[in-house]
Parts: sequence; C-alpha cells; structure tokens
Amino acid sequence: MDTYNSKDIAAFKNVWVFCEQRQGELMPTDFELLSEGRKLADELGVKLYGLLLGDQVEGLAKTLGGYGADGVIVCESPLLKDYTTDAYAKTVCDVVKELKPEILIYGASNIGRDLAPRCAARLHTGLTADCTHLDIDVEQYKSFLRENSTLDVDGSQWDEGDRNLKMTRPAFGGHLMATIICPKFRPCMATVRPGVMKKAPFDAAKSEAVEIIRPAFSLQEEDLETKVLAVEKSARKLVDLIGADVIVSVGRGIASDIEGGIKIAQDLADELGGVVGGSRVAIDSGWLASDHQVGQTGKTVHPKIYIALGISGAIQHKVGMQDSECIIAVNKNSAAPIFEVADYGITGDLYSVGPMLLEAIREAKAAK
Repeated sequence: MDTYNSKDIAAFKNVWVFCEQRQGELMPTDFELLSEGRKLADELGVKLYGLLLGDQVEGLAKTLGGYGADGVIVCESPLLKDYTTDAYAKTVCDVVKELKPEILIYGASNIGRDLAPRCAARLHTGLTADCTHLDIDVEQYKSFLRENSTLDVDGSQWDEGDRNLKMTRPAFGGHLMATIICPKFRPCMATVRPGVMKKAPFDAAKSEAVEIIRPAFSLQEEDLETKVLAVEKSARKLVDLIGADVIVSVGRGIASDIEGGIKIAQDLADELGGVVGGSRVAIDSGWLASDHQVGQTGKTVHPKIYIALGISGAIQHKVGMQDSECIIAVNKNSAAPIFEVADYGITGDLYSVGPMLLEAIREAKAAK
C-alpha cells in the first residue's frame, strides 16, 4: 500500500457510495445514494463505485450496478457478517487508503452515523453530516441557491473550475441551510439523509455490465473489540414514511382534541392507502411515536400526496416534506408558512375540514 496522505488531493479519484446491507438485504438508501453518486461522478468525469461489506454478499453487486455503479468493491469475511464498528471501520479505512476515492458518501442511518465519523477521523479528513443536497458543478449549485436562498448569486465571484463537493445541510436548528466544502483533504465525506435523493430507474444492462473488485484487506479476530452474539428484531412494526405514497400528518393544531385529530388523520390515510405522520410538536408531546416524525430531525419524505393538518410549517418541518408531489394544507391561520409550499391550501378548522375531505374522497371513489 502506498503511503497515505489525505492532503495529496491529486492522488484521489472516483466517487464511492457505502452500500449498507443488513443480513444480506440491501437498504433502500443505497439506491438513492448511487443515483445521486452517478450524477456527481458524471460531473467530475470519473467512475462510480459501490463499497459493499459483508459475508457472501457478492451476489448483491449486480443490483447496485443497475442503479448506476460502474463497479462494486466487495469486501467479504465472516467477521463482516454483522455490523460492528471496529470491523467495518478498519476495513473501510484500509480499502480507502489503498484505492483513494475523492468522494465517499454514506447514508445517515444508524450504521452510517456511527461509521462515517470514525472513518473520517482515521483518514484525517472532514465529514459533513445529515446532508440534504450535494453538488459539484458550480452552475448547478448556483441554480440551487437561486431557488433556495436569498443570496446574490450572480453578483458574487465564483471559481467556475471548483471541483470540491458542495455539501448542504440544515444548521442552527433548521433555521439556516449551510454549504460546507473540504478543499484541503480527501476524500470528501458526507452522510446523506434517507429519502432526500431520488432513486433512478433500474437499468438491467448496467446491472449485467458492473465490474466486481475484490481488494486485499486484513481482518482478524484480534482486530475486533466487540462480538455480535445474536440479532433480535423488534416486534413493533414501524411506520414506513419514506416508502409511503400518501402521508397525512398532524401538528400542534390537534392539541384541543388529540385523539379526535389523530383519528381524522388515520381515517384519511386509510381511505387513501397511506400512513400517518406528525410534526416535531406531535412527537415531542407524546401524541405519536418517534417513527412518525416528518422533518429535519425525523424523516425526509416525498410522497405523491402529503396532507398537513394543523401544521404551521416551521422550516424544520418544511425541509422534510416540501418535495412532495402534491401538498394539501389545512390550517386556521391564513398566514401559516405551510401555505408557502402547499399546492392546495384550506384556511379552516381541521376538525371541520378533515371530515369534509374524507367524505369527498369516499364519494369520488364510489363514483368510479
């Protein structure tokens, strides 16, 4: 292995995505990140590789190729079957030091949030956590700023040849969006929130053409400080906000009749084949479990239909749902920020408007 120097920027090339698998099953976030990584690699004119760790997981590589990877770097060992911080961190760092990617992206899952900072520290580089937007090309980044900021983009000086990864994330409790770069070290590393990147269609031809790379790495029992004795799955079924086509969310507006407000939301969700979500207030107040939370500190979603009942629309919530295809907002306050992103806004009491919406939906379905 050549001497590793994170400051030798010219020695680093290609975009990598850490592809998380659990018990031999790929996570949906892998496909989102590969689709986004494909765009970044094309802008840089380099290749995109998936980094896959586990035991007997090479068979998953073709699926990753179908979502954009030119190749998949496969590290297999019985010691990698179940995730442990020390085994995965050592393996990832050893492979990065050998092959030197210029960008490495992780999903901001429990595993990604544990693994990425440890790797960044060992590799002597930076890490931007919980990103919601990534850019390389300066013109594309300026277009993003025009749509999402009040900055005077055209009146500023820009280095059009800047190849740094521009990593944007919410800051100061979601009241600001900050863009961070890592100009002096490589690889540029980021964790990306699940659900914020759009998955590209599966390409069967790319799946068959994907290259498999098996790097040499060393992993022994003595390298592990912990050992997984058993994996126990929770019996409680969590709500799938990210995969839902319809989400009906409730907020502070149901405070006067919590059970009644949640019932209205559940009835609407059941009629539309969706699930119930909630704002941070609804979760912090104990009205709904944490897996129902939509927003900066919850899930980022983009369903086909998002109905907001009694949600004012603080920036922390809007950043998690503003990319939904159709947003319907119901709020008594006509100046509520939620109406800024709504396709249809209804000023009124959710306890009156909700049942009316439910009846209208049932009538429309019956008429078909």
